[in-house]
Amino acid sequence: MKDKVLLKLFLFPVIVSALIIIPLFFIPEPHAKVGKVSLGKKINLDKVKFLPGKYGGTLYTATSSDPKTFNLVLAHETSSTDAVGDLFEGLTEVDVKTLKPVGALATSWEFKDGGRRWIFHLRKGVKWFDGKKFTADDVIFTYNDIYFNPKIPNSTRDTFLIDGKLPKFKKIDKYTIEIDLPKPFAPLLYSLSAPIFPKHILEKAVKSGKFMETWTVSTPPKELIGTGPYELVKYVPGQYLVYKRNPYYWKKDDEGKRLPYIEKKVTFILPDKNTQLLKFKAGEIDFYSMRGDDYPALAKGQKKGNYTIYNLGASLTADFLCFNEKKGAIPNWKWKLFTNRKFRWAISHAIDRKGIVLTVYNGLGIPVYAPVTPANKLYWSPDYPKFPYNLKKAKRLLAEIGLKDRNGDGWLETPDGHKVEFNLLTNSNNPARVEIGALIKNDLKKLGIDVHFQPLDFNNLVEKLLNTHDFDAVIIGLTGSIDPNSGRNVWMSSGQLHLWNPNQKKPATKWEAEVDKLFNEGAETLDFKKRIEIYKKAYRIIAYEQPLIYIAAPLVLEAARNRVKNFFPTIWGVYKPERMFIEGK
Repeated sequence: MKDKVLLKLFLFPVIVSALIIIPLFFIPEPHAKVGKVSLGKKINLDKVKFLPGKYGGTLYTATSSDPKTFNLVLAHETSSTDAVGDLFEGLTEVDVKTLKPVGALATSWEFKDGGRRWIFHLRKGVKWFDGKKFTADDVIFTYNDIYFNPKIPNSTRDTFLIDGKLPKFKKIDKYTIEIDLPKPFAPLLYSLSAPIFPKHILEKAVKSGKFMETWTVSTPPKELIGTGPYELVKYVPGQYLVYKRNPYYWKKDDEGKRLPYIEKKVTFILPDKNTQLLKFKAGEIDFYSMRGDDYPALAKGQKKGNYTIYNLGASLTADFLCFNEKKGAIPNWKWKLFTNRKFRWAISHAIDRKGIVLTVYNGLGIPVYAPVTPANKLYWSPDYPKFPYNLKKAKRLLAEIGLKDRNGDGWLETPDGHKVEFNLLTNSNNPARVEIGALIKNDLKKLGIDVHFQPLDFNNLVEKLLNTHDFDAVIIGLTGSIDPNSGRNVWMSSGQLHLWNPNQKKPATKWEAEVDKLFNEGAETLDFKKRIEIYKKAYRIIAYEQPLIYIAAPLVLEAARNRVKNFFPTIWGVYKPERMFIEGK
């Protein structure tokens, strides 16, 4: 259900397993329209009014993939973060109404020494699922022993690096900690949304060097100990996950009643999108994230089906095509091609983005060329470099780097005689990506490039991307983030999710070095307007170089059953999701 918009906005980007976005239940607003076509209702958070909640009920949702791990520190894909995201919390969380950090496991904070030293006051009375009290020891352990542990590679560590140095977390007393920074760090409060873990449960695994094998998908759910609103109680691979309400959760409503209201959640694992649609029509799941061609029929059936369609606008991010530029992971002749900017430009010009919007999204989307879409109003710019569909220009660029049909067989060859061909992967449980891949294969054939398109199981795909690096090219996506520093592990050359060439000891190119410099500068700049311009400059470089060839962003259209009340999602996540409740059975 939550693949692109997470109930919790974790600070690290994760690979999106499918184009499935949280559905909506809004207080009625005027219909959004494209021409004369109504495209569902929009929400205005300033007008939200919560109904008095009711305890009980079961919420039925769907996801497209099994989790790959239950260990959030090691998770790089939404199939995993979605599975256990509700079990854990950070010191802060993002208020999706203001898009500003607010207290979660921390209640308040103050900074000293020009922002180099921060004092955080922790929430008292919070308990782990097993009844143990949450204290400062858990925070210090989580950061110093897990996130900042050089033997545990993780994306969170990347987001805290400041000039190659990490902050120092110190315990002052049972419910107070101090964070000492090498320099002022503008995104600190956003970064502190990283999940906190129980010291009394995980310390032994860390000390013994077995943390990387801890909390796998074979771990009994009762051993997953968090402080969040829900506990995972059952997991049947390939079928479903079951969650129960945490009766001791610390959040309360306006009347002092303990949240959340919903007693139980069941998430069905349904790789096939058509199966999800059938289950939604049958009333067996409460939400359905729509494809473009689903809209006409579902729009007509709202009243009879007792559901409502809502419009979130353009997605936060777009799927992209990424070439493997890791030296040694692919044949050298391919490496020379993929690392050539003109080759990537040619491929970008050969992708018919407008055609993809019309064909794949039924016209309900926009072409995308840069790492941000118009949904991110702060950092999006209409001036980012664009690569409109132009096969003549693509052919000219390919000729400039010496690619031509040397033997008359219709396919291009390199100067040293290699046929220009590559394998293109995507995840098979995402119909939109599968269709996009087929269209790109056809467009590149017109240029004389032979694409071997192969959809794979999502977890198998992630293994190739992040561990074995056994791929030529891939169509995939990453979750959007509010603060650009949250994408640091994607754009910094040393980042784990720097997909085309990860974990570089030093930048492989001058432009990557410049992006590194800008992201470091952005993290240290406290002036908000200056930060925006710094990151826009970085995004402009990335858009120019096209290491990730962005394709298109669909409109986010969601169908939600009317029995689900107090459900107010936005493109950034759900507004106070713990206040949802079920009306009737």
